Amino acid sequence: MSTANPTLVQSNPWDELRTHTSARIALGRVGSSLPTTELLRFGLAHAQARDAVHHPLDIDTLKTQLHSRGFRTLHVHSKAADRHQYLLRPDYGRVLDSASREQLMAEAPAPELAIVIADGLSSFAASSHAVPLLELLKERFDTDWSQTPVVIAEQARVALGDEIGELLKAQLVIVLIGERPGLTSPDSLGLYITYQPRRGRMDSERNCISNVRPEGLPYPLAVYKLDYLIKKALQLQITGVNLKDNSVLPLLQSTPTA
Repeated sequence: MSTANPTLVQSNPWDELRTHTSARIALGRVGSSLPTTELLRFGLAHAQARDAVHHPLDIDTLKTQLHSRGFRTLHVHSKAADRHQYLLRPDYGRVLDSASREQLMAEAPAPELAIVIADGLSSFAASSHAVPLLELLKERFDTDWSQTPVVIAEQARVALGDEIGELLKAQLVIVLIGERPGLTSPDSLGLYITYQPRRGRMDSERNCISNVRPEGLPYPLAVYKLDYLIKKALQLQITGVNLKDNSVLPLLQSTPTA
């Protein structure tokens, strides 16, 4: 019984680069087509991306994890009633439903920060990365963490944090949200920081740290940058395009030159 000739699969001279990135490069080809292995990998990546969008956030597990680490949690919902409406009406994901709004209006003001963990477009990102990230931030940033609200938000867009922060009278809101999944990153977390949050804030008035995950921007570096931006935002009383992320400068300055 004859076996397939391995020379039919033509290697790509960029093969070595694949060891340095998860991006879909140097896939090779068989004739004018992709190798079967790469087609299967593409199908799996596409399925994982779709699952990330549609899989519901496990609220109970997230609450348990946060409580065991000493965080105070609240649970809110956007105006989008379900995932279908969330995807069709992005504007609904940017405002709270009436019950959540009344709930937050009755809460005590945040001492300084309000943290929002939002499902966004990848519940996998929120459930996997939010808790370890907050643990590291708790070690670096000194505030009254026992009273700092950690708000778990369902069917949420980034701007939902503006209304949450406004109702809680927070100086600064930090939104940890699942980013739009890619074919190699179904669990990427984004961090958005907004000073004096209120409804109507523009994207240019907030800072973003993107692709937080072990395979992207690792937790320690993400928290290092987040801690820097929080302190600078409170000091300068600004976020957005006027607040520059110079957090890497001390690291560069401390690196000896050849």
